[in-house]
Amino acid sequence: MNTSINAKTTHPLTTPDCSDGWTPFHVTRSLLGWGAVAGPFYVVVSLAQALTRDGFDLTRHQWSLLENGDLGWVQAGNFVLTGAMLVAYAVGVRRALAAGSGARWAPFLTAVFGVALVAAGVFRADPALGFPVGTPDGPGTVTGHGIAHFAAAGIGFVAIATSCFFLARRFSAEGARRLAVFSRTTGLVFLVGFLCVASGAGSVAANLLFTAAVVLVLAWIAVTAAYLYRTLDH
Repeated sequence: MNTSINAKTTHPLTTPDCSDGWTPFHVTRSLLGWGAVAGPFYVVVSLAQALTRDGFDLTRHQWSLLENGDLGWVQAGNFVLTGAMLVAYAVGVRRALAAGSGARWAPFLTAVFGVALVAAGVFRADPALGFPVGTPDGPGTVTGHGIAHFAAAGIGFVAIATSCFFLARRFSAEGARRLAVFSRTTGLVFLVGFLCVASGAGSVAANLLFTAAVVLVLAWIAVTAAYLYRTLDH
């Protein structure tokens, strides 16, 4: 009789069921999911404005310029919300990697990128290159908040590119060689794209390369989130 009573009382403690309730496993997967959401959200909101706002030219204007004008709050909010999603994703990456190569630096650098996007939403880019309508063509007047925007972007861009290389090393060690190559390529292209646009404002080629690099790095984040999501131990 005593044995059966003990078995009943101890069984729920010794064999937990992950399907009953919210567990650390579910929390980690939920956080990783924000990495898959952030990129599409940012791109769709940015493109919707780029294609509809008067005077915006995708070949010449960076998406940051959408923060200006009467509807500038939309893009500013886009930066803030996307950054918040990426900070949540970074926490998920830290929990998923736990230990080993890149376990600390990759999520930390991803979080820096997220915080930088939030800062880029708070400190708006200066009007330039004829946008919004009525702005003189050329680099425009440089202000304090414009400098803060550029500085935040620069820090964030270098951080996420470096995170690509940290995770590439880990993926290579885990045998995920295609993802490792994708990670290295993304990090390199993103750095080149940023350097080109920073040194060639108004250049169509530089702007298009940078825009493509932004889409690429956000796609990489989504792919990485999906990979970690699938390989996460229960």
